[in-house]
Amino acid sequence: MFCLWQPLTKLFLGHEGIGVIEQVGPGVTDFHVGDRVIISCVTACLNCDFCKKQMYSHCRHGGWILGYTIDGTHAEYARIPYADGSLYNFPADGDEEAMVMVSDILPTGFECGVLNGQVKPGDRVAIVGAGPVGIAVLLTAQFYSPAAIFMIDLDDNRLAVARKLGATALINSKDGHAAHKVMELTEGAGADVAIEAVGLPATFDICQAIVGAGGRIANVGVHGKPVELHMEKLWDRNISLTTRLVDTVTIPMLLKVVESGKLQPSKLVTHRFAMSDIMKAYDTFGNAAKEDALKVVLTNGPRS
Repeated sequence: MFCLWQPLTKLFLGHEGIGVIEQVGPGVTDFHVGDRVIISCVTACLNCDFCKKQMYSHCRHGGWILGYTIDGTHAEYARIPYADGSLYNFPADGDEEAMVMVSDILPTGFECGVLNGQVKPGDRVAIVGAGPVGIAVLLTAQFYSPAAIFMIDLDDNRLAVARKLGATALINSKDGHAAHKVMELTEGAGADVAIEAVGLPATFDICQAIVGAGGRIANVGVHGKPVELHMEKLWDRNISLTTRLVDTVTIPMLLKVVESGKLQPSKLVTHRFAMSDIMKAYDTFGNAAKEDALKVVLTNGPRS
């Protein structure tokens, strides 16, 4: 259960979750013992200069800390600092698996991909990466009625899921010709919006190769290695490139859409484990392609 890549810190992993409040600190005014809540993946004090600009991811007292600098949510109990800015009330008739997706994956795909990419009606949108975040981009891009959504990935199973959830064209990039196929589908015009949802140099290169003149590249993926920006090809293309860490400012709106039933993120859940089987859950997600895994859900206690 501990943070494997920082073993000396012994931090519990996890930054998504729903739960029931057991205790509240003296500074908490909006929540009470017994309340069911959705935990935002980003902790917001609501008072610092970044929070006042709704850049909660850069909160000077919180931000991206759960599972990274403080214990996260993969545990029986979790402490959530600045609860008034970091928790949301669980709807009375809400579906647990749908609501846990509002914790991180939906706002990440929507804010970093769809909003930053300025998806508009009639756009041709290409999403590189059909993992959970890419699928979240796919679901929320449809708010704006794009003319086409191309989903690009190496995994045929994930592409099949994308087809069921609204992708209009599937491209397996194993052969290295994904960019060529997008250009064929768009008659050489390229994508109006290219959204990178993996975090690898190869997938970022695909976005650079397929973005059309006047288009937008929206980076969502977490990059651990440098990427090469091909300015020799892009300098005259009138494109925009955006980066972002999710701020979760859209959670209230997304909650309303999920409650309405028009957005069904629970379809991303492929595997379920009790907390006592957490290592099996990690193994399943670590072998996602082999196990056909998208989102893996942990529950506190045995599943019925």
